[in-house]
Amino acid sequence: MNREAEAISETQKIHGGLTTPRAAAIAGIVFSLLLMTSMVLIRTAVPANPLAAAPDILKYSRRISLALQLMPFAGISFLWFVGVLRDRLGQLEDRFFATVFLGSAFLFLAMIFTAASVAGGMVRLMLTGSESLIGTGVFALARIQVYQAMNTYAIKMAGVFMVSTSTISLRTRIVPRWMAFLGFALALILLLSVGIIQWILLVFPLWVLSMSTYILIANFRGATGSEAVPVEQ
Repeated sequence: MNREAEAISETQKIHGGLTTPRAAAIAGIVFSLLLMTSMVLIRTAVPANPLAAAPDILKYSRRISLALQLMPFAGISFLWFVGVLRDRLGQLEDRFFATVFLGSAFLFLAMIFTAASVAGGMVRLMLTGSESLIGTGVFALARIQVYQAMNTYAIKMAGVFMVSTSTISLRTRIVPRWMAFLGFALALILLLSVGIIQWILLVFPLWVLSMSTYILIANFRGATGSEAVPVEQ
């Protein structure tokens, strides 16, 4: 009985170790794809510079609305990604890095949700027949607020999250060292970026996508290897 109980316990440990990173990887991939799709839709409809001439908002309203509707689902996937990573760390979680890790994740989501809500409100006003807002200071202020939230605060919080995640990755070895150091380098670019650089926000979801894809592939390889080893009876 003891040997059977030990075998069951070992099987449960193996299953938990395999499914947890797999769930994190899937959530990270979903987040990356949704956020990149949303950003591409917005960037192709609205110029990156908030001081540029206002485009025809009504002409691209459907594209912008679709992009904004994808944002909450991207946020949910990101929260799932963060939660599963924390569960993976378990007792190895360091209080300092846990605080920075969670704080930067929450602030990043707060920034993109704030920007999305302001942009969504302006689009709705346009659709209700308030086209005259385009020539007012209200419209210009809203555009600058959206770009400041995304290109200043969200980018910096994404960089801090990348630094903390890369540090955790080095300690737990869930990804190769070169991938963690790449995260440090990309995070430095985001943290030191000044002004509005078109498409720079894509750095973050692309990094999450590459890390999640590696974890998922490594997880499936590990699952294949573990299934090939029979459990002693």
